[in-house]
Amino acid sequence: MIRYQKDTDNIVTLIMDMSERGANVINHEIGDVFVPVIAHLKHEKSRGALRGVILTSAKKSFLAGGDLEYLYRAEEAEEIFRFCEKMKKFLRDLESPGVPVVAALNGDALGAGFEVALACHHRIIIDNPGVSVGLPEVQIGLMPGAGGSIRLMWLLGIEKAYPVLSGGLRYNPQEALRAGIIDELATSRKDMLEKAKAWLMKTHEGRRPWDREGHTIPGGSARDPHVAAWFRQHSAEQAAAGPYNPAKQAILSVLYEGSKVDFDTACRIESRYYTGLLRSRSCKNMIKAFWFDYNSIRSGINRPKGFGRFRPRKVGVIGAGQMGSGIALACLTNGLEVVIKDISRLVAERGRDYVRNYLNQQVAQGIFSPAERDTMLQRVKTTDDPHDFSTCDLVIEAVFENQMVKQKVTKEAEIHMDEYSIFGTNTISIPISKLAAASVRPAHYIGLHFFHPAEDVPLVEIVRGAKTSDETVARAFDFVTSIGKIPIVVKDDWGFYVARVQNTYLLEGVTMLKEGYPPALVEHLGRQAGMPKGALALADDLGLALVLHYERQAAEHYGARYIQHPAVSALEMMLNDLQRPGRAKKAGFYEYEENGDRRLWEELGAHFPAHRPNSNNEELVERFLFAQVIEAVWCMQEHVIHTIPGANLGSIYGWGFPATSGGVIQFIADYGAIRFLERCKLFEQRYGPRFKAPKLLGELALGNYELRIT
Repeated sequence: MIRYQKDTDNIVTLIMDMSERGANVINHEIGDVFVPVIAHLKHEKSRGALRGVILTSAKKSFLAGGDLEYLYRAEEAEEIFRFCEKMKKFLRDLESPGVPVVAALNGDALGAGFEVALACHHRIIIDNPGVSVGLPEVQIGLMPGAGGSIRLMWLLGIEKAYPVLSGGLRYNPQEALRAGIIDELATSRKDMLEKAKAWLMKTHEGRRPWDREGHTIPGGSARDPHVAAWFRQHSAEQAAAGPYNPAKQAILSVLYEGSKVDFDTACRIESRYYTGLLRSRSCKNMIKAFWFDYNSIRSGINRPKGFGRFRPRKVGVIGAGQMGSGIALACLTNGLEVVIKDISRLVAERGRDYVRNYLNQQVAQGIFSPAERDTMLQRVKTTDDPHDFSTCDLVIEAVFENQMVKQKVTKEAEIHMDEYSIFGTNTISIPISKLAAASVRPAHYIGLHFFHPAEDVPLVEIVRGAKTSDETVARAFDFVTSIGKIPIVVKDDWGFYVARVQNTYLLEGVTMLKEGYPPALVEHLGRQAGMPKGALALADDLGLALVLHYERQAAEHYGARYIQHPAVSALEMMLNDLQRPGRAKKAGFYEYEENGDRRLWEELGAHFPAHRPNSNNEELVERFLFAQVIEAVWCMQEHVIHTIPGANLGSIYGWGFPATSGGVIQFIADYGAIRFLERCKLFEQRYGPRFKAPKLLGELALGNYELRIT
């Protein structure tokens, strides 16, 4: 529904208000709704009764992005291309009534919703830090499909448009103003509409730059030598950066080709690339993960039922190191109060300093205002007295990885905690049930495994101990979602889920090194597989002792059924004989400069001779990926992780499994479950029992991809 209002100055305000929806949504039908409205505007212009147009919304948001369910189902190239061209015609008509048009953004405008705003001559937004605008399509393997990339190129120039298109960022109003994608800020809805009218009253040009003769793209086109050199540099950087995202390459290609032709031809080029991306497996996989799986988790697929929503207001954090301070930051930036405790008030103040320094950076970038920073800092209390936890709804310990220390701080805190509050431990390797033995309320004790840096990584493992109650799990789930993170509920088992599966990637890399493959090749193929770091580099970062510790936990867990991984002897040699435990000691598979730079250890070849000059690189890449996927399925079969959405997003956010695969379980669906099983059998014959397929894979091979483990 479009409400049409016209004032005495011949300015029309179009108010979008889709019935029976909480938000206005761009879909394949919206252009039809606007057809009679735009026709009427052109008629009004022809008889001199139209000065300008304001487009705004009656909802809390301006306009949401595309209908992802529709896009996910779309397969036919002609259908997708027609959809793009239909959207483009609607926006061309919107920007061409012969008078200027203002987008008055009262709330969020993302994806295709922001493309509508870009089709307006001027954009004004209410300066509310909770409002987001931008083009995040690249995060699901897509790019703008309604002319957004071409309009941005013409408005900002290629060099400024590319980071907006390829970064997939959501901008608050201040950031958007600095980026040049918003023209004005307003203090309120009334101020926004008044500014929109004032701009229209003084503006007479109704044509966009690309429709005016003599106008060119700011900074030049790909025909200019310096711009062509820019494209070559960025194409090379993208190829080297990894993991590969086809959407970023498509954006570069559209800008390159589109800058050489007229606006409408450039838009058709964009439609062709958009069609190719949307039909690709990587895009479908990313939509599955970041839309369907994400919403399944956020809706509570693994939250125990029957418990009211827990709304924490105050959180205690024990430990003012990087992890504790990061947890405090995540709480503060989502409106909670925080008490940071350490062995002394002076040490606890380091946590406040960490928070202050981080917030100062955010203020400098325009993400928060100075007033918002000061308000958050006022919500931080530092202490050395556990009595200050008496008013906390939840206390999380983030001290170093030592069972006795963790149990000591638990006892000190619980004495003063409210009987309804819960206690969370951030541990990476100690069983929750073992730590909970020191708790006077083990039913209220739970693992909350954050990942470094805690303020940025969006995943938290909720680890259920043997005596943890359902209500505590539900409350932990609500806490994690309240600070904007993704909760996955996991069993209290060795390595939990993330570390256990990630370890298989590291072990496979060490095994390849031991088998005689050059270390540089091993690292390169890890990146080629789509992993964020080479296996040897990541092993160094975690510490080889921890990598070996997880494998020893596996041996303890499986007992007589355990078969030693071939990487164990190489790890033992690195630790015991060569005294190279990893990055913390600046000596591992890599050697380290004082400035933090690293390179592969020069003597590595003497201890692991490279005697395989010829390699089947495709098979080595598959070994990296299969090792992780098989272990993830074992985790599902052993009830370590309970849902496919949790397994998928846990793999992407937890250790960097390639997002283009959609996650570890979606990888099987994409590869073909029967084909995957056959490949497992081949790898088991060639490389050993670590590639043996769990029984659960047989159910997946039957097509039961939505299987739920309870």
